[in-house]
Amino acid sequence: MVTKLQIKDLEMVFDGKRTLNKVNFEVHDGEFLSILGPSGCGKTTILRILIGLLEPTGGRVYKDGVDITDEPPASRSMGIVFQNYALFENMTVLQNVEYALKIRKENRSREARKKVRERALATIAQLGLSEHADKMPTMLSGGQQQRVAIARTLVLDPDIILFDEPMSALDVETRLSLRAELKRIQQEFGTTMIYITHDQEEAFAMSDRIMVMREANVVQLDTPENIVDHPADDYVRSFVLRNLQIKIDSLQKCARVRG
Repeated sequence: MVTKLQIKDLEMVFDGKRTLNKVNFEVHDGEFLSILGPSGCGKTTILRILIGLLEPTGGRVYKDGVDITDEPPASRSMGIVFQNYALFENMTVLQNVEYALKIRKENRSREARKKVRERALATIAQLGLSEHADKMPTMLSGGQQQRVAIARTLVLDPDIILFDEPMSALDVETRLSLRAELKRIQQEFGTTMIYITHDQEEAFAMSDRIMVMREANVVQLDTPENIVDHPADDYVRSFVLRNLQIKIDSLQKCARVRG
């Protein structure tokens, strides 16, 4: 497998508190990696360091074998989808999706802007949003807004897409639909995806591999199957597997009630 990202001895200290403790891991090209753990374990800190929004206290980040630790976000060819969507409420869906392309210097000519619009419309269509292209974000459901946020990231053709708990505010039915959408996008575009979540069922449903974190440390990094068959310690058995079974049992109970 080709290594897309390599993280070596990553450390982060906030106000004297260590939020990352010499974290090491690799991300394979084209894989879907979930970083799973409770609030405060350091998973979002990793995401912000990868995208370039935070400078680590120590350690290095390599992308395609090149050290990008000190590179600005714009030069990393990564996209990010936030929990709150971060859409421009005064712009239509189309305007939101094409905005990041339009502001580039090379896209200021009339011909370039025409191509930008065509590309944005094509991406909107791929996400099933064509009928909403001229709507404002406030006119859309939460799931539709999340699709716009994903389209806005995809249109930039990033090597890696980072997701910061993007479904935590959505209802169960919408989350299930978006999970399938993300897997389709990953397979269709061959994009490497890193997904931050505290939801065990979500991580196991979508991931090629899962990185389980606890208190600034990586506890286990493996496939969902191997984590189930060979949990690293009691923490993984309790936090991951026990809570996963509780969620599955709850979903099955809800399904029986609806049926």
